[in-house]
Amino acid sequence: MFRNVLGKILRFLGYTVQYGCIAHCAFEYLGGIVVCSGPSMEPTIQNSDVVFSENLSRHFYCIRKGDIVIVKSPNDPKSNICKRVIGLEGDKVCTSNPSDFLKSHSYVPKGHVWLEGDNLRNSTDSRCYGPVPYALIRGRICFKIWPLNDFGFLRASPNGHRFLDD
Repeated sequence: MFRNVLGKILRFLGYTVQYGCIAHCAFEYLGGIVVCSGPSMEPTIQNSDVVFSENLSRHFYCIRKGDIVIVKSPNDPKSNICKRVIGLEGDKVCTSNPSDFLKSHSYVPKGHVWLEGDNLRNSTDSRCYGPVPYALIRGRICFKIWPLNDFGFLRASPNGHRFLDD
């Protein structure tokens, strides 16, 4: 009887480890569900919205201007932030705030991206901490899951004028 119980426990632990590894790989490499907080992406993403983030784009370097990404915070590596990609390496970006009279521009260095929140007046982004290394990107947000009345793909940036084409 002891051998039977021990066999069942070991089998259960084996399945748990196997499924745990599969779940880890799925969430790390395929994607997952993310709850967004904070006002920086309003009106596109509201506080407590639930979105689906896929992680394959970052591995295949398929991140484009206009994509909304989940990134390890350059200020706090323990937290993630949600921002829109405004510029990729080599792009010319406007580095000043919308209220500034004189506009300043800069180029995004190799291996970096320029990120901004859609709510420019209430967002801590690349205008504060500069270009963000591409390696900090965790995933790209595909669509909104919750609230249900907003279910679907995300709308375009309300700040499309900030995308500079050189």
